[in-house]
Amino acid sequence: MSAPRLIVKALHVFHQRIEVVFGIDLDLVAGEVALVLGANGAGKSSLLGALAGLVRSRGEVTLGSRRIDGMPARLRAEAGLAFVPERRGNVFAPLTVNENLDIGLRLLPRGRRPAARDRLLELFPILRERGHAQAGALSGGEQQMLAIAMALGREPSVLVLDEPSQGLAPVIFDHLERAFAILKSDGLALLVAEQNLPFAAQIADRYVVLSHGLRVGEGGRADLARTDLLDAYLGG
Repeated sequence: MSAPRLIVKALHVFHQRIEVVFGIDLDLVAGEVALVLGANGAGKSSLLGALAGLVRSRGEVTLGSRRIDGMPARLRAEAGLAFVPERRGNVFAPLTVNENLDIGLRLLPRGRRPAARDRLLELFPILRERGHAQAGALSGGEQQMLAIAMALGREPSVLVLDEPSQGLAPVIFDHLERAFAILKSDGLALLVAEQNLPFAAQIADRYVVLSHGLRVGEGGRADLARTDLLDAYLGG
């Protein structure tokens, strides 16, 4: 198995003085999609936000061979961890799709940007068609694809996604599944918080379960077809 791209040890996450995630361990290797399951309030968004440096935490976070805990979010992004939060509107609405992509690619050397842009447009062909449209005029699914493309423009080694399918039309799922499959084959590691189990079962290699900030379970892709997971882990 590949060396871990991301290693998290004894991570505690805090909102102000309140601890909301308790001593989480996890790891992620190249070409793997790991899922974080849990009901609303389980601590999924807090965990992912802490990894990105947006939520206060204590513990070890190693990206490749580099410790990134203690770094601000900007430096974690530069080190190779890209994060797309749950909230919609992760794009610059007044700007065009192409201008948004330019922003996402700005950290790359200029000579690498054309090839990187072509790669993103291969992943999400609709963005090529909509290149001159204002980002704010895109559908929710198109905006989500643009937000992911902007995050990938930094050529990260780890992509962290919080509820990428939330509120999207089912037709968008096929586009995301295709893109994630390509990214996996390219060796990107993905950590995804998700509550849509049918969608998750198509993209995930394994999962971990959070409940009230604790890691309480784990399993493989085949387990995601079990309907009892919905009741046990998502409160459905």
